[in-house]
Amino acid sequence: MKRELMGLIVKREDGSEIVNYDNPAFPSYIYDGWIAPKVTWERVPHFHEDIEILTVKEGKMAYCVNGKVYELYEGDTIVVNANQIHYSICVDDTLAKYVIFVVHPSILTASVVVELQAIRPFLDDPDLPCLRFRRINEFSKEMYDLVVQLPDVRNDAFEITKRFYLIWDLILKKSRAIGAAVEDASADPHMQSFKVMMAYIAGAYRESVTLEKIAASAHVSKSLCNHLFHQYVGESPISYVMHLRARKVAEYLRSGSAPLSEIADLTGFSGVSYLSETFRKFFGCSPRAYRKQWAAIAREE
Repeated sequence: MKRELMGLIVKREDGSEIVNYDNPAFPSYIYDGWIAPKVTWERVPHFHEDIEILTVKEGKMAYCVNGKVYELYEGDTIVVNANQIHYSICVDDTLAKYVIFVVHPSILTASVVVELQAIRPFLDDPDLPCLRFRRINEFSKEMYDLVVQLPDVRNDAFEITKRFYLIWDLILKKSRAIGAAVEDASADPHMQSFKVMMAYIAGAYRESVTLEKIAASAHVSKSLCNHLFHQYVGESPISYVMHLRARKVAEYLRSGSAPLSEIADLTGFSGVSYLSETFRKFFGCSPRAYRKQWAAIAREE
């Protein structure tokens, strides 16, 4: 794991996340984490080829998957399928604690027969964007116990693989129990258009980005563009651009000592004042206070 990227969701130009695996040679990320208001990993829409599994240990939070919000309470688990647009949400401005397991399904596909019989049917089902294991449902206690123990073996590839097979067995049982997807929303035919617009913004956020340019990148109308952003990420296209710029500022603040004027140039802001105002809006503190906070954390490590 790259420590300088902890707490940040780093994305490729197409909007997919570059998962910060615990071991670059083994595609698994396990973290005993938390979410609170205005942290850098809240409300960051992204997608990846990995399966994302999150179990709530304490408090309550929510996950947005393809525009649908799922509330999660202590004991609940959500499984997000590959390539779905998702992000975490802090609920009622309260802190929640969880264990997250982001893992590439290739770990389970050593056998082509197993892949075709037990892996691809779930991954390729357009009507299964996610599964939610409520604390009162069948299989939820078994899922909770498996996930919350993962941090103890995060550096043991064999143990992770063994437990992932057990987790996958529960995923298959749950999906069969609900008839393969009656609980959750069906795939949206406009999702690909939204991903195209995310990719455009990721490559152009340093420049002058307008609603017209965003919509044109996916060949959709301005009204549909606006609708899709509100549906998938709960904010306007321009607000999404500003949020992305603020997250990029956070990356520069944590990874070096560049002056704010230089960071403003690198992230598409017209000046330091505008940068500071926007950053405070999204993260609740000034850029200088944020840099000082993370410098102190680095010294402690």
